[in-house]
Amino acid sequence: MPSIDALAERLSTYLGTEQVNLVRRAYFYAEQAHDGQRRRSGEPYVTHPLAVASILADMHMDHQSLMAAMLHDVIEDTGIAKEALSQQFGETVAELVDGVSKLTQMNFETKAEAQAENFQKMAMAMARDIRVILVKLADRLHNMRTLEVLSGEKRRRIAKETLEIYAPIANRLGMHNVRVEFEDLGFKAMHPMRSARIFQAVKRARGNRKEIVNKIEQSLANCLAMDGIEGEVSGRQKHLYGIYKKMRGKRRAFNEIMDVYAFRIVVDKVDTCYRVLGAVHNLYKPLPGRFKDYIAIPKANGYQSLHTTLFGMHGVPIEIQVRTREMEEMANNGIAAHWLYKSNDDEQPKGNHARARQWVKGILELQQRAGNSLEFIESVKIDLFPDEVYVFTPKGRIMELPKGSTAVDFAYAVHTDVGNSCIACRINRRLAPLSEPLQSGSTVEIVSAPGARPNPAWLNFVVSGKARTHIRHALKQQRRSESVSLGERLLNKVLTGFESSLDKIPQERIQAILSEYRLELIEDLLEDIGLGNRMAYVVARRLLSAEGEHLPAPEGPLAIRGTEGLVLSYAKCCTPIPGDPIVGHLSAGKGMVVHLEDCRNISEIRHNPEKCLQLSWAKDVTGEFNVELRVELEHQRGLIALLASSVNAADGNIEKISMDERDGRISVVQLVVSVRDRVHLARVIKKLRTLTGVVRITRTRA
Repeated sequence: MPSIDALAERLSTYLGTEQVNLVRRAYFYAEQAHDGQRRRSGEPYVTHPLAVASILADMHMDHQSLMAAMLHDVIEDTGIAKEALSQQFGETVAELVDGVSKLTQMNFETKAEAQAENFQKMAMAMARDIRVILVKLADRLHNMRTLEVLSGEKRRRIAKETLEIYAPIANRLGMHNVRVEFEDLGFKAMHPMRSARIFQAVKRARGNRKEIVNKIEQSLANCLAMDGIEGEVSGRQKHLYGIYKKMRGKRRAFNEIMDVYAFRIVVDKVDTCYRVLGAVHNLYKPLPGRFKDYIAIPKANGYQSLHTTLFGMHGVPIEIQVRTREMEEMANNGIAAHWLYKSNDDEQPKGNHARARQWVKGILELQQRAGNSLEFIESVKIDLFPDEVYVFTPKGRIMELPKGSTAVDFAYAVHTDVGNSCIACRINRRLAPLSEPLQSGSTVEIVSAPGARPNPAWLNFVVSGKARTHIRHALKQQRRSESVSLGERLLNKVLTGFESSLDKIPQERIQAILSEYRLELIEDLLEDIGLGNRMAYVVARRLLSAEGEHLPAPEGPLAIRGTEGLVLSYAKCCTPIPGDPIVGHLSAGKGMVVHLEDCRNISEIRHNPEKCLQLSWAKDVTGEFNVELRVELEHQRGLIALLASSVNAADGNIEKISMDERDGRISVVQLVVSVRDRVHLARVIKKLRTLTGVVRITRTRA
C-alpha cells in the first residue's frame, strides 16, 4: 500500500509545496475521522482514500481533487458534516466531497431506486464541478480492485453497476485505461469461469503468435524508416472483456478474433499520421471499407486516430491505429489528460474538457425533464452507448448521435423545439420516414410546423436519451393540459345541473377541498377529474355541500368535440362514431372512454352517475373514426380492388382488410373503414350495396 510520504513525493513533481501540504492535511484529517474503522479486508479504513488519491495522482489531478479523494467517505461514514469540511478545507473541496457521497439518510424501496437517486445526485454535482466524476471513478476503481473480500451477490451487483454505468462513463470521458480496467475487473467478478478460460486461451495464443507479431512489427518499422518517418510501432493487446463481447455480439469463435493482429503507430505531428497511412498502404494492401478517419471527425469522447485494416503476409488481417503522442495521451486518460482546472470561468474549456462539459450539460437537461430517477438513469444508460453515427446538418455542421438514431433523435439533438415541432424529414435531400435509421455521412434536414406536437409512436423507434426524455415530458405536459381542460368541463357540467359553476364557489371552500384531498392547486384537482382518478359528481357534491348531503344527479348530456386529445379515447369493443347514441365511462388514469349506449361491456355500470356520464356529439365534431364492416358477397375475380374503389368513391378510406371464404361461392370480407360520421358511413354502405353479388353488409362489434 502507498504511504502518504510516498504519495507526497510523487505529487511534488507537479504540485507546489503548499498544495502538497494541503493534501497531507486532508489525509491526517481523514485518518482521524476514520479512526477505529476497518475495511472488510482488515486494513485500516484510511488506506482506501489514500489509494483513491494515488489513482488520481497518476492522472496528475489538481490538489483539490486529491483532498476530496482523501475526504470522500468522511460525510458518509463518520459524524462529520459538510459545513465542518467547508470551514476546514474550503467550499470547493466540501462540494466535491458532498457530490461523491451517497444519499445514505434516505430510505428507498428498491436497490435500483437507490442507485438511480445516487446517480442523479452525482450528476447534479458533476454539472457544478466535473471533477466529482473523476473522484468517483477513482473511488470505484479501487473498490473494484479489492472486490474479492465481499460476498458473491454483492460482488456481482457492484460489478454489474460498474459495467452498466461507470465503464461507459469512463469511455464517454475518453478514459480508455480506466474503462478497460473496469471492464476486465467487472467481467472477472460477474463471470469468473469465463474470464479465467479466456485469460488462459489468450496466454496460449500470445505465445504461439509471438514470432508473427515480431515479424509484422519489424516490417512496419522498416517501412517507416525507408520513408524517413520517426514513429514508435507497438503490438496492441485486446483486453478480456473486449474479446468476450466480440465473441458474444458477433458470434465469432475465439480463434477468429485472435487471428487479427493489432498494432499502434505513434508519431509526433498530425500530418505525419497521414504520411504513415500512405506508407503502410504501400507495404500491405488495405481492406476496402475498413478505413476510418477519427482525426478529421473525432469520436464524441474526443478520441482521435486513423484506423485501417491491411492484408498482411499470408493474408493475415492487420489492424493499425496511427496517432500523435498527444492523441495517445488523450485516448488513454481522456478528460484527465493534462488536467488543468480553470478556476477562472472566463477562460473557456477546450477540446476534451469542453466535450465533457457539453455531455454533463446534456445529462443535467435529462435530469430536469425526467419524470423520476429511474426514468433518468434509463435515459443516461441509453446515452452512454459508445457506438455513434456522424451526420450533417444542411449547413454542414457535424452531429454525433447513438447508433440506430432516427431523424427524430437528430431533431432533438439540434434543439428541443425542433424535435417537438418536427413533422417530416429529408435524408440526403429525399423525403424519408421519421423512423428510418440514419447512416454516417448522411445530410439530414428537418421539416417542422408551428403548433405540431410529438407523437407517442415516436417512443417506439427513438434511441437517444434526450429524445426519449423530451418526448415523454412533452406528452405529459400535453396530457396534463388536456386533462385539466376536460376536468374543468366535467366539473362545470355537474355544477351547472345544481345551478352553480366553478367561478361561483368561494375560494375558501375550494382551498378546504384541496387540503382535504392533499393537493396544492385547483389544476391538480381538475387533472385528477379529467384522468378519471376522481369523479366530477363526487367533487361537485363536496364543493357544494359542507355536510355532504345527497344531491340529485345532473341532467343533460356533455357534448364532445373529438379534439380532447390523449384523455378521451373511443372504445375498441363498440367503435362509436358521430351520430351514435353514446355514454362516457370514466376510467382511472386513462380519462374518459366513449362507448355506445347499448355496449354490453358497460351494461352493469351504465346507470351509475359516479362511473358513467351521458354524452352527446357536438355539432362541430372533427376527425375520422374507424368502423368495422362485414361484407358477404359472391366470390369473383378482383374482389378486393372492387371493394377498395367503391369505398374510395364514397370518400372513405380502408384502414384494414381481411378475407375468409365461407364456402366455395360466398366470401366474407372484414373491412375497417375510417368515416366522419353516421351519414358518411351510410353513404359508404350504400355505395358497397351497388356492387354485383353483395349478399349482406353488417356493422360488427367486438
